[in-house]
Amino acid sequence: MSTKKVHNAPIKPYLRDLHGALIEIVSAMNRPQRDDDLMQEAGVTLDRALFRLLIGVERFGPIGVVDLAERVGLDYTTVSRQVAKLDSLGLVLRQGSKQDGRVREAVITPNGKVIADKLDAARERLSRQVFEDWAEQDVADLSRLMCRFAEAFRPDPKDTA
Repeated sequence: MSTKKVHNAPIKPYLRDLHGALIEIVSAMNRPQRDDDLMQEAGVTLDRALFRLLIGVERFGPIGVVDLAERVGLDYTTVSRQVAKLDSLGLVLRQGSKQDGRVREAVITPNGKVIADKLDAARERLSRQVFEDWAEQDVADLSRLMCRFAEAFRPDPKDTA
């Protein structure tokens, strides 16, 4: 049984607007041109499908291919092939899991980290344009609330044990 506090705040009128905003954000973030602009800004030449997985490994790794596929919403076999390409490029390393030797996990290499850092720096430069008319506190509040919102979607470790 969860011990999370439940507040009876009247949020229902906002749920449709929140859902619409999330759809708009995901749609914008998934546009291929946005990825191309980011990679150009970063000075990175990498297949669009690979760069997304590289960032996934950097953020969540070490991570098994099945878990990575689930996080990015792609088929396991597709992600497995793409992680193998990242491995062959020296950007990730596939290794046995410390928890389960049958599972192969992807972990970022130093070369992969360099590329991920370049992409992060480019993302920050491009984001400044989005937030140029925002007060710094508004950006900080948005970040804090989005992190809280994302946390609410994470599975409770007790439920996955």
